Amino acid sequence: MRAPVSWLRDFVDLPDGLDAGELADRLTALGLKLETLESTGSDVSGPVVVGAVVDFEEETHSNGKTVRWCQVDVGEGAPRGVVCGARNFDRNDRVVVALPGAVLPGPFPIAARPTYGHVSDGMICSARELGLGDDHVGILVLDPDEGAPGDDALVVLHLRDDVLDLEVNPDRAYALSVRGVAREAAIACDREFHDPASALPAVEAGAGYPVRVEDRAACEVFVALEVAGFDSSARTPRWLARRVQLAGMRPISLAVDVTNYVMLELGTPIHGYDRDRLRGDIVVRRAEPGETLTTLDDVDRQLSPEDLLIADDRGPIGLAGVMGGAETELGGATSAIVIEAAHFDPVVVARAARRHKLPSEASKRFERGVDPTLSQTAALRVADLLVRYGGGSVAATATVVGAPAPREAITIDAQLPSRVGGFAIDDDTARQALTTVGCDVTAAEGRLTCIPPPWRHDLVDPNDLVEEVVRIGGYDRVPSVLPAAPAGRGLTRSQRLRRRAGVALAAAGFVETPCPPFVAEQDWTHLGLPADDPRRTTLRVHNPLSEELPLLRTTLLPGLLRALARNVSRGEADVALFEVGSVFLPGPGHRAGAPSLPVDRAPTVAELKELEAALPDQPLHLGVSLCGDRVPRSWWGPAQAGCWADAVQAVRTVAAALRVEVRLVAAQHMPWHPGRCGEVLVAESSVGYAGELHPRICRELGVPARTAVAEIDLSAVIAHALGSVRAPRLSSYPVGKADVALVVAADVPAAEVEAALRAGAGELLESARLFDVYVGEQAGPGRKSLAYGLRFRAPDRTLTDAEIGGARDAAVAEAAARVGAVQRS
Repeated sequence: MRAPVSWLRDFVDLPDGLDAGELADRLTALGLKLETLESTGSDVSGPVVVGAVVDFEEETHSNGKTVRWCQVDVGEGAPRGVVCGARNFDRNDRVVVALPGAVLPGPFPIAARPTYGHVSDGMICSARELGLGDDHVGILVLDPDEGAPGDDALVVLHLRDDVLDLEVNPDRAYALSVRGVAREAAIACDREFHDPASALPAVEAGAGYPVRVEDRAACEVFVALEVAGFDSSARTPRWLARRVQLAGMRPISLAVDVTNYVMLELGTPIHGYDRDRLRGDIVVRRAEPGETLTTLDDVDRQLSPEDLLIADDRGPIGLAGVMGGAETELGGATSAIVIEAAHFDPVVVARAARRHKLPSEASKRFERGVDPTLSQTAALRVADLLVRYGGGSVAATATVVGAPAPREAITIDAQLPSRVGGFAIDDDTARQALTTVGCDVTAAEGRLTCIPPPWRHDLVDPNDLVEEVVRIGGYDRVPSVLPAAPAGRGLTRSQRLRRRAGVALAAAGFVETPCPPFVAEQDWTHLGLPADDPRRTTLRVHNPLSEELPLLRTTLLPGLLRALARNVSRGEADVALFEVGSVFLPGPGHRAGAPSLPVDRAPTVAELKELEAALPDQPLHLGVSLCGDRVPRSWWGPAQAGCWADAVQAVRTVAAALRVEVRLVAAQHMPWHPGRCGEVLVAESSVGYAGELHPRICRELGVPARTAVAEIDLSAVIAHALGSVRAPRLSSYPVGKADVALVVAADVPAAEVEAALRAGAGELLESARLFDVYVGEQAGPGRKSLAYGLRFRAPDRTLTDAEIGGARDAAVAEAAARVGAVQRS
């Protein structure tokens, strides 16, 4: 919510010397967090004055451009000569003139300078040049009564102001209005609050434009007030348009600006209908199958039977609480207006706005909750402003359908806030705090009975009242007490292993990147997954945060690769990321759709089982993505580019940290490169894949060529680690070493050769390490040579040369049998 400080001062006697930053700090302490503090007009300085165009001459120059040589009265006795390229003003018009010495936004200093054969002694300004908007079509022309020549234009234009842009939580919907922010400012500064809603009486109910509400549950109150004889050509007062603009909305016309102004002021959305374009009674009802509505944004919308509509005899004329229809839009020929001020059900409005992807200022307020008692007052406030600045008359009575339901009283122990807050709060202080926020409080026998104000829909139980007392008392008074940890508890071994995996990758140079668990259907296409790939079987979120990402992920790769692409696009060429997070895998027995459990009692065992059946399998996965150089270029030598081997090594690093043995075999699995992909096996069970990303996928996702990725089922690896814990076998006897070089077919994986050597050598083999790969003439066409260093050791004796040689020969023989290896001499 953007709240100009000058507007707040209309309703709160803020201290004269109070800085806007200090006011923002006090509001933040009350729970209204400051997003930004904008000092509008601070980038304009020097003499900027109101001028009157005395005369001008139009001149066309050799470059084809026509300019005006103007004589402008700026209150100095003699007019100044100013060259101007715009022609949307006339003699005697009031304009804004920046005199030499002024500085406009940019910064753009103004000086007397020769141009088009004259010395232009200043500049006649447009709205954009003053920072008042994007209008640069012509000069900003003022109304005749907007200042005299020489007056400070910054004051006339209301250019300078401090604007608080506040983050409003959903439970503080009342702060989506200047009225609500001013109330909080009054509390923060301990000053009197002048409620704008009390300045006008409620409009008298009686005969008015006929209204029929068919769904009273969705429309609690509906007020219709008529204004006749309105001059639609009347201009919006400068102060009103400026306040609407500072609050973040675009001034359009007097009628529209007034409705927006009152909505911003009181928090009650207002809509106006051109009375002459209405056909019959106004009806509030649900949509019928097949109905459509063209909204004010000129979009034809297919309506749902769940939509709440405003209709007349011809059909829908508005989507209740969201946006009006084009059929009854206020326009240049409007002379009679029907003002609608209603209170719609928050859930109905929220679902309609989400269903039609049509968020609006009105729906943002309705779905969070507005004051239902202000409808009549807001309607009269709009009518008075319309008549004051656009002429006409207000009907003596208005149609009023329905009435707001009374709030239920809440009773609490007066000392409950003190016990919960952890600091002393006496009964009278608690009562005063609740009265300050608008509650009607009765104190008796150590208990407080409160009727919440109609604008505080979030106050529904004793704990809500406690929060208000503590908030007013000051969050800074709540003591910081660290609870004592229960003895004998801590992280489980599974949790420690999970952390160990992350620490190992961080130590290897990877950066953890938690990604949102939501994906889109097109992500599977971008990854090149086949139509029958099980990863395409996903759960759709019923009420997603973003309609563009409605699915729960079955793999970490979309988020990791998006993060990688974003880093690369920001100039980070060398990136290594990892994530540990859950994926959501609906199995064969998964029940579609979770049941809605009651909130007035604990769920039964059967209901809990039904709920659990709706939960998908949620294993923990670990993924990495990397590109660029893993070793930078420096004085010690050239850079070393990262490749598929680094993704494989990341998996091995995690496995070593968890003390789990992994084996990789060649595989083909999208989105990996078919020739540079390894399947990760633990105890002969597949737990994931590692390697280089497919070149087509790299292009599709906008990541560098040869990007490497890996993803493993960390839950499965941890489960294996938990079930296979054994102490290492140590021997004090000397090691025996032997090297072997084996020639195999070029397509035989080194892992298979190593597995054969280990199987043949038996228990005496301590380790086998590949230290050389040779491909060349001596190996033969289509062949390669793999050299391994073998280490042998016995736990109870020193091995003889014969034992070492026998084990080596057995290893070579097994490799020959399994993969056709031939030992090089």
